[in-house]
Amino acid sequence: MTEMTMQMSSEVLSEVRGQVGFITLNRPRALNALSLGMVRDLMATLLAWKDDARVLAVAIRGSNKEGPFGAFCAGGDIRFLHQAGSQGNPLLEDFFTEEYALNHLIHNYGKPYIAFMDGIVMGGGMGISQGAALRVVTERTKMAMPETAIGLFPDVGGGYFLSRCPGRVGEWLALTGDTIGAGDAIAFGLADGCLPLDAQATVWDALGAQTFADGAAVKAFVASKTVAADEKLAGVRGQIDQYFSLGSVAAITAALDAADSEWARSTAATLRKRSPLMLHVVLEQIRRARGMGLADDLRMERDMVRHCFFLRAGQSETVEGIRALAVDKDHAPQWNPARIEDVTPEMVAPFFASPWPVHAHPLAALR
Repeated sequence: MTEMTMQMSSEVLSEVRGQVGFITLNRPRALNALSLGMVRDLMATLLAWKDDARVLAVAIRGSNKEGPFGAFCAGGDIRFLHQAGSQGNPLLEDFFTEEYALNHLIHNYGKPYIAFMDGIVMGGGMGISQGAALRVVTERTKMAMPETAIGLFPDVGGGYFLSRCPGRVGEWLALTGDTIGAGDAIAFGLADGCLPLDAQATVWDALGAQTFADGAAVKAFVASKTVAADEKLAGVRGQIDQYFSLGSVAAITAALDAADSEWARSTAATLRKRSPLMLHVVLEQIRRARGMGLADDLRMERDMVRHCFFLRAGQSETVEGIRALAVDKDHAPQWNPARIEDVTPEMVAPFFASPWPVHAHPLAALR
C-alpha cells in the first residue's frame, strides 16, 4: 500500500511510499543550494521518520529545471551567507549550527539513508550525503569542496571526511577545491558505487513499490544496481601524496612551482588564486581533524565559521570571496594577506580558539 505523508516546504518534498521515505530537494534554479528553511525541513523530516516503524530507509535526491535528478546540491546559499555576513544577521549563526547538527544526524541515523548524488555535489551537498549508509554517484557527478575559492574552509564535516581519504587526497581536495567524478569519488572513499543515469528513475521508483524485509535489504537492493566507474586521477595519486604531505602551504606551493609536470603547474596556479590565509587554516583543519571524531570536528568547524564571519571585523575573507565570485562577479578578490608567504601562525591560531566555553558551545550536545 502506498501512502503519501508529509509535504514540507516546496523546496523540500517528502513522502512515504511503501516502506521508504523519499526526499527531493526542489530548488533547481539555485542548484538546490540549502537555505535555513531547507535545513529545518530536512531535520524535521528525518526526526519524524527516525522512530516511524513504517519507514525502513530514507532516499534523497536533487532536481533540475526539467525534473528530478540532474543536480544534487551545490552547497549552502552563498548569497544569503554574504548578505547575512555583511550585516551581522544572527540567522547566519542559526544556519551553521542547525546545518552541522543535521550533518551529525545523517552520519548517525539509525536507518539506511541513501544519497542519489547525481550532478553537482558540492559543499553543503557533501554535508548531507557523506554520512549516508550508501552514497551513489553517476557518470555526470561533479563532486568538490570548493570553499577556499570563496575564502571559507571545507565545513559540514569536511575536516572529518576529507581527512579520511587515502594518502594526502584530503589535503589536495580541501586546498584546491578541485572537482572529481564518479570513479575518483569511489576510489577516494567519498562514494560507494556508480548508478548508471538511465537506471536512476527505475531504481528510485522500485524502492517505493517493492516489499523489503528490513532497512538493510533496501540498501542492498540499491547497491546491487551499481556498476564500476573509471578513475581519472590514478596517474597523479603519487604526486598528490608527494606534494600535499609537505609541512606547510608555502612548502607545498614552492615544490609544485619547482616541478616539471603539467599537473603540478596547474595545481600551483589554482592554489595561487585561493585565499592565502584560508589555505593555511584549511591545512591545519584537515590535519587536526584526522585525529578527531565527527562531533569534535563539527564543533571545531563551528568555532572556525564563527571566526570567518564575525570575529575578523571588517576583514572577512569569506564575505570578500563571495562578493568577488557570486555578487559583483569580478573574480578579483582582495585577499588579506595577498600572498601565501605572508601568512603567519599568529593569523591562523585564532580560528582554532573557541569563542564559547565548552558547556555553552552551540553543538555541545553532539556525541
